[in-house]
Amino acid sequence: MSVEQISYSDARKLMKPGDVIAFGGKGHFSEIIKFATFSDVSHVGVILQTKILDDDTGRFFNQIIESTSLNGFNGVNISRFSDRLEYTGELWWLPLREEIREGSFDQKKFFDFLFNQAKLRKPYDLPQAIKAALDALDNLPFGLHGPGYNQEDFNKFFCSELVAAGLEIGGAVGEINTAEVTPIDLCRWSIYQPHYYQLKGDKNKKISRYNTASPADWDV
Repeated sequence: MSVEQISYSDARKLMKPGDVIAFGGKGHFSEIIKFATFSDVSHVGVILQTKILDDDTGRFFNQIIESTSLNGFNGVNISRFSDRLEYTGELWWLPLREEIREGSFDQKKFFDFLFNQAKLRKPYDLPQAIKAALDALDNLPFGLHGPGYNQEDFNKFFCSELVAAGLEIGGAVGEINTAEVTPIDLCRWSIYQPHYYQLKGDKNKKISRYNTASPADWDV
């Protein structure tokens, strides 16, 4: 399970819907997320693809859907992934495992759910993003939950909650509490190909324990 360096021009034609993009930002809030989660990952999005209408060549756009502040709106945004290469910080591409893609993954349900969240302009959920990152008091004795525990709520989304919900609806993972999934949690789920790829940024930055955790550990 190692990282490989790759240019976007080489990666572009290989990317598929459901592939996760991880970001390591340099801004103040990004640094807080990385500090709170003991990782180099501060944000995640997921790849969508849109074919060009009335075109028989099979050409497509790689689009990314994410909950972030972009284009004057703080919430669920869809953009051309090539435009996001201007991001200041690290970018990693985590390809979804082919056995999942060819098995339980329903690409239409995945796309329809996520596209609808953007269409409805769901806002960013800052309070839950902060509580998801602070897990120390989540689990109390006798099956109780502490003040940092999030209840799932799709009225708003923080970044990893949105991506986790899309993968859950699409059947890539089982039933989970998406509101408790942090960006680094998502990157550690054992749903990816053995290797992940760095598109830009500091080559010394890594995704710790990539592809080693069961999504079932985030059950409801």
